[in-house]
Amino acid sequence: MRKFSTLLVAVASASALAACGSSADLRPDGGNSGGNSGAPADLRFVTVVKLTGVGWFNRMETGVKEFATETGIDATQTGADDAGPEKQVKIIQDLIPQRPTAIAVVPNSPESLEGVLKRARDAGIKVVTHEASDQKNTDADIEAFDNTAYGAHMMDELAKCMGESGKYANFVGHLTAKTHMEWAAGAQARAQEKFKNVTRVADPIESQENTGVAYDRTKELLTRNPDIKGIIGSAATDVAGIGRAVQEAGLQDKVCVMGTSIPSVSEKYFADGSIDKIFFWDPAVAGKAMLKIAQLLAEGKQVEEGTNLGLPGYESLKRFPGNPTTFHGNAWIDVDKSNAAEYKF
Repeated sequence: MRKFSTLLVAVASASALAACGSSADLRPDGGNSGGNSGAPADLRFVTVVKLTGVGWFNRMETGVKEFATETGIDATQTGADDAGPEKQVKIIQDLIPQRPTAIAVVPNSPESLEGVLKRARDAGIKVVTHEASDQKNTDADIEAFDNTAYGAHMMDELAKCMGESGKYANFVGHLTAKTHMEWAAGAQARAQEKFKNVTRVADPIESQENTGVAYDRTKELLTRNPDIKGIIGSAATDVAGIGRAVQEAGLQDKVCVMGTSIPSVSEKYFADGSIDKIFFWDPAVAGKAMLKIAQLLAEGKQVEEGTNLGLPGYESLKRFPGNPTTFHGNAWIDVDKSNAAEYKF
């Protein structure tokens, strides 16, 4: 009996040790969650964008591929075929069991992603976001610039074009797109502060990140407001749709059209003034910025005030007031017909 009891104790002890070992492998900080060795060959980063097949995110994928080549890290990009938040949630849900080291996300709706990003972080996956300055379940959010200042800058340029008086409208991709709404608020605040005779005709108009929707809603806007003098677009697709509607209406010399876009989408409207000016940051560099931060976090380092990512416009990061995980660079670019040819994307 004494021998049998001793044997039972030994078996129980071995089972307990095996169970502890198995548990450690599955912990968020264990060896099987996200490849935490820090060596490039052991890291996998996945960037999830708002929408595939559009110029902005095609350019971002260029940056993701360059990052992979430069670092040796397995870095890829994916996204849905439309800008619905539900599809973005599903993509991230499917990524979590694969346990990549990091997921970088450009949210369609930051609020809609809070739950799934929490699950990713609970699984030990690093999360980095972009265009989501108030995202809670993220290890770090990186913005190209201070969003309020960017909106104010767009208003400065629009007001100059409008002769500092008249009505304007502001398009956003989605009313839930935090960054777009911050730009619109920044533009309106600057008008109220500096350009008293420039007034917004309505709340921001939702384009659904769709050029056709922006085109249709601009035609409706022009019909309702024949005296409108300015329109700002926020999604990269907005400005092309707005410019087309203005061009077809023959209002190139009467309506100032500006906003966030890229040359490949907008430059054909520069020649006749259907689009006057665009503002943007290089999506390729922004994609790299997210992945550079993911790499720092995977190596156990911190993002801090003054962090230099070694990328143009991101040499000295600033922290957003009131949000310890959100940082911004100083990376916006102004383009019109005089310099559009300098930017090959």
